[in-house]
Amino acid sequence: MSEIKRSRCSINKESCPITNQGEHTAVTNFREYLRIPSVLPNADYEGCVTFLKKQADSLGLPIKVHSVVLGKPVVIITWTGLEPEQQSLLLNSHMDVVPVYPDQWTHDPFGAEKDENGNIYARGAQDMKCVGIQYLETIRRYIKEGKRFKRTIHLSFVPDEEIGGKDGMGVFVTTEEFKKLNVGCALDEGNPSPTEVFPLFNAERTIWQMRITCPGTPGHASLLHDNTAAEKVNFIINKFMTVRQEEKNKLQANKNLTIGDVTTVNITMMSGGVQLNVLPPKFILAVDCRLSLDRDLDQFLAMINGWCKEAGEGTKVEFILKGNHIPPTPLNEKNKWWTTLKGQLDTLKLEVKPQTMPGVTDSRFLRDIGIPAFGFSPMNRTPALLHDNDEFLNEKIFLRGIEIYHSIIQALANL
Repeated sequence: MSEIKRSRCSINKESCPITNQGEHTAVTNFREYLRIPSVLPNADYEGCVTFLKKQADSLGLPIKVHSVVLGKPVVIITWTGLEPEQQSLLLNSHMDVVPVYPDQWTHDPFGAEKDENGNIYARGAQDMKCVGIQYLETIRRYIKEGKRFKRTIHLSFVPDEEIGGKDGMGVFVTTEEFKKLNVGCALDEGNPSPTEVFPLFNAERTIWQMRITCPGTPGHASLLHDNTAAEKVNFIINKFMTVRQEEKNKLQANKNLTIGDVTTVNITMMSGGVQLNVLPPKFILAVDCRLSLDRDLDQFLAMINGWCKEAGEGTKVEFILKGNHIPPTPLNEKNKWWTTLKGQLDTLKLEVKPQTMPGVTDSRFLRDIGIPAFGFSPMNRTPALLHDNDEFLNEKIFLRGIEIYHSIIQALANL
């Protein structure tokens, strides 16, 4: 936090006018958006849509609300380019945020309170309402400057990303309405960084989430029955933990690797049993795996099935989510989107580290249909507090992000 207090950045005050309260209007809009409790599982999407309609109206831009899944709107704000037949640029963000534990926060999670250092506290401050507003404010600045670009720019505000995105971007990309957008490239969320370095994501690991049922002999806990559920679940846990330790060792042995370069395995839930002195008829494990890009998915599946067979009769795996391998967005000279983006980042003299996203975002749905997508949130010198208590973003870092987007978005839109 001390780094943020000392941070300096160049802010264009003309493009971000100051209100009577001494606050940049971009920050005021950001805080207003943060105060909408779009928290899952009952996100206030109606409040978000109302807010975004007001923003589109202030920009003089058309807005469409698509109800592909009832109660889960996809909002598209469009700024038509000079050559609308060209492939468009998509600026994507999600409206939903994860739940909070208010008693563990020092500020109201939906109050968007700003402290004396300019830190703005709220759920979604980093993940990712900041980016959505930075897009809007960047477009506002272009319009004020009288600029027009070759390509059409679409701003998408989608639901349900925090629970997998199936009812948001996942279904929207299959619609005719999405195809009409004619997207050639997309920007989406990245991660904050506590250092000077900006992470930039061009790939994501494959997510597998599964439930493993381990049945066994029930009975009295004073006996030593064979074929118990506990013995089977112990076997399965040990197998997963062995893989987990191998990947942990790999990460620790190579300082050039990031968490996105290895496979992560975690037991997240376990259920079974009704009473202390009764052997349960089954235990159920929930396992979350994020498979690295170099992991052979068929081999990994065969390994899990083999463990279940070896554990004993009736042990079975059921997949809750079983993603497929999605090729990364290439970072080479053949990808004009990348060379243009990298050129602007180099011009800005930003230290950027391309890497694989450790989690999953809506970018995977875009990459899966062949659209280059870059995950980038301009938040360096910021502790990563996504999904954590007291999530915050400093207003100087936020405003500096608009400056960064001002450079890279126009370059991509004029490509």
